[in-house]
Amino acid sequence: MSGLFDQIPGPLGYAEQLLAAFGVLSQTAEQGALLDAFASQACALSGCELAQVYLLDAGHSALGMGAECLHGKLRTSDGAVQLADYYGDELLQFSLCQNRVLCLGSLDDGLYSSKFLPASGDAWRSLLCVPLNNAAGEVGGLLICASPRALELQRFVNSLAQLGRFVVTQAALMLRLRGSASVATASPDSNVCPSDYGLIGTSEAMRKTYRLISKVLHSTYTVLLNGETGTGKEVVARALHECGLRRSKKFIVQNCAAFPEDLLESELFGYCKGAFTGADRNRMGLFEAADGGTLLLDEIGDMPLALQAKLLRVLQDGEIRPLGSNQARKIDVRIIAATHRDLPAMVAHGQFREDLYYRLAQFPISLPPLRERGDDLYLLAEHFLAKACSCIGRGPLRWSEAALAHLAGHGFPGNVRELKGMIERAALLCDGNELRAEHFGVCDEALAEPNNLHLREYMERVERAYMLGCLRRNKGNKTVAALQLGLPRRTLLYRLDRLNIDLSEFKA
Repeated sequence: MSGLFDQIPGPLGYAEQLLAAFGVLSQTAEQGALLDAFASQACALSGCELAQVYLLDAGHSALGMGAECLHGKLRTSDGAVQLADYYGDELLQFSLCQNRVLCLGSLDDGLYSSKFLPASGDAWRSLLCVPLNNAAGEVGGLLICASPRALELQRFVNSLAQLGRFVVTQAALMLRLRGSASVATASPDSNVCPSDYGLIGTSEAMRKTYRLISKVLHSTYTVLLNGETGTGKEVVARALHECGLRRSKKFIVQNCAAFPEDLLESELFGYCKGAFTGADRNRMGLFEAADGGTLLLDEIGDMPLALQAKLLRVLQDGEIRPLGSNQARKIDVRIIAATHRDLPAMVAHGQFREDLYYRLAQFPISLPPLRERGDDLYLLAEHFLAKACSCIGRGPLRWSEAALAHLAGHGFPGNVRELKGMIERAALLCDGNELRAEHFGVCDEALAEPNNLHLREYMERVERAYMLGCLRRNKGNKTVAALQLGLPRRTLLYRLDRLNIDLSEFKA
């Protein structure tokens, strides 16, 4: 009993109680009963008034409550895990993503959000959050124990973790057996996607994306995300990380267009003290910081050629050498690259290394533009509107037919990013309870029907409106705006002057 029961008073009695709990769980034949029994036994073993069992779905994209025992009463779910968006609960996410036990004795001080706990007569005070790992050490869910009393819950961690490992293994076995039994009756032509990985959309274009994600999710392959600006490349990259095997490690994003070559190199590879003027200490680079996790290299098409050769070496050998160092360091990082540029065309023109392109494109995924996603437009619009209303603290808004028709008729060159910004702005402009077409029309005033305008005047209005939108998104940063517009900075400045665009309004 050494180690497992050292801090528990009456260890022999507790050991008998734990053994009995294993016996109860081993006799259940259905997942719902298994999770209910686990919640009940967790309350009995820890002495808590509440126990909740959360499980990750098959795609590891959603966290759902499988069972809850409150004051001895079970909230049953007929064997189904009730999926919900628990990703906003920082305590759950910390324990899940870091794969670490969380034990708090002062939950009632208001420092932490505990919305996932049910209402009770007394405020919850003690909280224990235990990751439920399978035999391979991978997180499959969470066990929550809570009490309004001050309890020393840390001493129950080891025993509850062992019991949880048994439950997770049993639940996976039940799911596998149930899946095998249903294979014979499943349609071979079924196109139902098992998971959306936290993304929004049911169009065929997005279902193809989900299928590609499922193929590469649990591998170590390098992924190249290609798509127009605003199609959600970073969102997909984050889904690949958070739903994959590296979700408990860091996810780091670096925009390759945001730094000059020298700064980008030191940012990625780090440097040693004295490597250059001003290097007064050792600094870890992003490759090393993301060790064990995922590094997204956004706008990879803008990476300088000299740096591309060093990136190729990292991909081939899994080693980095910080600036000023003579020793290489082994790293284990999954690289995801993203770009809106046509890399094969850049290779043909000598603007991108061919060997690096084929190394990055080990598993390419092309994200569809919004105009090819059909009714996903309305799903996304509803999602962004709900978030916007919640953010500004107002009640839900309804859509008018004219507003929906306006969205359907808009081309959305900025794709999902443009849709999100448009809806957030409309929610601020709306004074009533209904969104109307005029709430979306301010940005389109410059694009009104030309009537008596010459073609050149009309095109200047279009260009001016588009440049203003790009500058607003980047808070007046001309360098970043030029990169997004695909223009040299000098050309951008010339056009801004020619179109009489005053940059003072963008200054903080």
